[in-house]
Amino acid sequence: MDYSEESLKLHYKWRGKLDIGYKVPIRNKEDLSLAYTPGVAAACLEIQKDPLKSYELTGRWNTVAVVTNGTAVLGLGDIGPLAGMPVMEGKCVLFKAFGGVDAFPLCVGSKDVSKIIEAVSLIAGSFGGINLEDIAAPACFEVERGLKGALDIPVFHDDQHGTAVVVLAALRNALKIVGKELGGIRAVVCGAGAAGNASARLLVSAGIGEVIMCDRKGSVYRGREGMDPEKASLAAITNREGIKGDLACALKGADVFIGVSAAGLVSPEMVRSMGRDPIVFPMANPVPEILPDEAIKAGAAVVGTGRSDFPNQINNVLAFPGIFRGALDVRASDINEPMKLAASEALAKISEEDGLDRSRILPLPFDPRVRERVAAATARAAESSGVARVSAGKPGV
Repeated sequence: MDYSEESLKLHYKWRGKLDIGYKVPIRNKEDLSLAYTPGVAAACLEIQKDPLKSYELTGRWNTVAVVTNGTAVLGLGDIGPLAGMPVMEGKCVLFKAFGGVDAFPLCVGSKDVSKIIEAVSLIAGSFGGINLEDIAAPACFEVERGLKGALDIPVFHDDQHGTAVVVLAALRNALKIVGKELGGIRAVVCGAGAAGNASARLLVSAGIGEVIMCDRKGSVYRGREGMDPEKASLAAITNREGIKGDLACALKGADVFIGVSAAGLVSPEMVRSMGRDPIVFPMANPVPEILPDEAIKAGAAVVGTGRSDFPNQINNVLAFPGIFRGALDVRASDINEPMKLAASEALAKISEEDGLDRSRILPLPFDPRVRERVAAATARAAESSGVARVSAGKPGV
């Protein structure tokens, strides 16, 4: 199937992938008076007295804004907010299908970080959470930090943290297959944008032995000239030995390659230079850093990509619906590091229970256990880390 051609036909037919329904009957004068005026005034006054009642008296408890400015849309780059709308609508469909979460696309027409933060902050009271999507680095880091500081609801940049959660889950299971421990390995992350940055940081939080980040200039290390604040911060917690050089240099003897960069950057020779039973996750889309069959022929023990037509797809949809489901269920004020680590561990355990295989290190998104387990783990971690506002045993739904 030519997915591009068929999808375009369907988009013309659908004229949008979302519609708005309603849950209340509107059949007569009494129904109208209860759902709207004069009856609705009682709910308004309750919220005026206690703003947290908005979670009980409106749909806020289950509503997420999917926010973009269209500067890093999938593999298309800076195509603008309107052109990014089909992707945002698709994301909202995934929220509902895989997490039972109502989500709305909000495409902001600005590249000014302060304006994006202001725009989202002003409307945040309508939502239980904010999902940032397809905002280019380094602006995405600034927007997320600004909104986290300004709001008391979860703010989650899925391109960063959703990717990181699934990468960690995949890596945990791949390591079990090759008989290595997370604390004793060295991983190389290629691509210092949103996904690479967050993946490296979560790996460090999980206790990995060593991470080396590589960008267009080679390895990131303390004191390297010309680094932005985000890379300098990353250099402070990675590459403890100060390894310098290009990607090929960094990969020598490494146990793991994680690619979130560009097509064709890894050669078979580079895979052969890695350590025993290397794990290779080339996730660039649509063409990975090295094709799976080439990586396996060069000696890779486990390979995962971002594509659905190869085994071991490392797909954000395994993470963000369940993470938001769990966060919303306990009215979390944040999605923090313990919640991400818990979600990743829960995701990894599903495949482990089913029996791991070199071509099966992650469950499929359609497995109902994914939503249930990830949501429950996220909710428990929110409660134990102090960001839940209702008990995980009594969800705020």
